[in-house]
Amino acid sequence: MDASSTEPRNTLLLPPPKRDLRLDFLRRIGQWIIFLDHIPNNFLNWFTIRNYGFSDAAEFFVCVSGYSIGFAYGPAVRNGQLLAATKRLWTRASQLYVAHIFLFLFFVAQIARTAARFDNPMYKDAFNVAQFLDRPDIMIGQALLLKYKPVNLDVLPLYIVLVLAAPALLWCLLRRPNLTLLGSAVFYFAARHFDWNLPSFPGGKWYFNPFAWQFLFVFGVWCGFGSGPRIRSTALSRPITIVAVAWLAFAFLIVMTWHVPSLERFVPEALRRAIYPIDKSNLDPLRLIHFLAAMIALLHFLPADAPWLRSRRLRPLILCGQRSLPVFCFGVFLSFAAHWILVQVSGGILAQMLVSIVGIALLVGIAWLATWYRSLPTLFPTPEHYMAE
Repeated sequence: MDASSTEPRNTLLLPPPKRDLRLDFLRRIGQWIIFLDHIPNNFLNWFTIRNYGFSDAAEFFVCVSGYSIGFAYGPAVRNGQLLAATKRLWTRASQLYVAHIFLFLFFVAQIARTAARFDNPMYKDAFNVAQFLDRPDIMIGQALLLKYKPVNLDVLPLYIVLVLAAPALLWCLLRRPNLTLLGSAVFYFAARHFDWNLPSFPGGKWYFNPFAWQFLFVFGVWCGFGSGPRIRSTALSRPITIVAVAWLAFAFLIVMTWHVPSLERFVPEALRRAIYPIDKSNLDPLRLIHFLAAMIALLHFLPADAPWLRSRRLRPLILCGQRSLPVFCFGVFLSFAAHWILVQVSGGILAQMLVSIVGIALLVGIAWLATWYRSLPTLFPTPEHYMAE
């Protein structure tokens, strides 16, 4: 074998720092919340965070995903391996794209078969697939361009766009980290002010506006790249913590007026005009501030060295965070299956609790299965090995 064939080995990325299990734990919580929230008329929805504040699992997913990229690729980029990091990130983006397309096709097929089998067009209309079934020749092309997305399939396209932009972001953070974060904030406010967004088909715009949500992603990468520890003491200081808790309490009281209309009279009209509408698509500042306040409160109770994060009993739950892509894709199918059971079989509270618990157990199972598959040894050399001989 030529000695030069071993050179690519030297360009591999540096191993990332010791895995932060808090990221896996938060991703696991987010996966479960997304699954439960995707089941309409589900009693357990009342136990998810969207019912008690302005933000929900989407903010946690985007920020934690950004932090993971900064945490994992930061050492390699600092070591001059930006090209290797770019290759791996774009490979990941291509994997996400393929996963999204397959998820899209199977999801649409699942809904179409259910609607035809039970002669109920409600499924097609509720999940925004009726247009696809009427004109698949046009809609397939729009789906490949990420312009057409059924209900519950908006998150992966957002993540694909953000991962594609991650190498340029890492390059900027390497040189001017604080200026990069400031530029992202300016772009966030400009996108909201000028209504910048990507187009959807047949009309409208992306539900998750990537020009607005990028700020939360950039903030996560900025923290994971090395700025997080520097601001930790300030973020956890007593004055900041008091303000964060006060904001969480304010958000809780406002949200309670949504669930109990009789409480609306206690909200001054001037305050209503100031805070409404609280827009999710463009990441309303109230949602953003609420998420940051929640993270500050959470960090007080979730230190990096918490021994329970390494507990063997918690291991099955941590796996859901470590295998987030298969868990998310499988969760989309399970949420529709749960919805079908509640509509066609029984919609009582007992049935709602049963489909939710069984669904979460199946998500843990798919995470374990994915982990087991990744652990299988390779028993033969890769094709690249033979080509290098």
